Amino acid sequence: MRFTGINHLALATGDMDATIRYWRDLLGLRLVAGLGRPGYRHYFFELTAQDMIAFFEWPGVLPGPDKDHGAPVKGPFTFDHVSLGVEREADLWDLRDRLDAAGFWVSEVVDHGFIHSLYSFDPNNIPVEFSARAPGVDLSAHPVMADSQPTACALEGSEPVPGVWPAPKRPTPEAERRVYPGEGLRLVGQEPDESDGAAHHV
Repeated sequence: MRFTGINHLALATGDMDATIRYWRDLLGLRLVAGLGRPGYRHYFFELTAQDMIAFFEWPGVLPGPDKDHGAPVKGPFTFDHVSLGVEREADLWDLRDRLDAAGFWVSEVVDHGFIHSLYSFDPNNIPVEFSARAPGVDLSAHPVMADSQPTACALEGSEPVPGVWPAPKRPTPEAERRVYPGEGLRLVGQEPDESDGAAHHV
């Protein structure tokens, strides 16, 4: 069995248009799928050929509070679940048997049209989905907008829209480009310099 990456990381938003503007138009991720009906939307953005970031839109969802990376929080949240892609559908059954044998709750395999999925929870009670791509379905090659009431931004298509955001007035010259040390340097046997006052979180 070989994991292929994150099929989609599902987050929540109260403003799908602002989300599309950021993830598609600012970051350059294609909007490759959209599902929806009154009171509900679920859109998918292409991170790589195999990885996507997805968002639910529900009425009344509020942005999460300001938070450092990895800091514990209470109250409103923006994380829904993580989906891990697997190479073959047979891997889903292998995972289901392993999770069941280990005493974890695990769902049946569910057909979502473009993926077949298995659901469970990790020891931290984080919802985890395992997904295998359905044969013959390629949202990257053939984006689909199945939302019955798509947002105005979604109707513009899957490709990033140029000119939405202002261009940089002064690109940073190479002579001014400084890379600050971070905590990840410890992974390669280096100690970050704590004296420069820069943020070191990973």
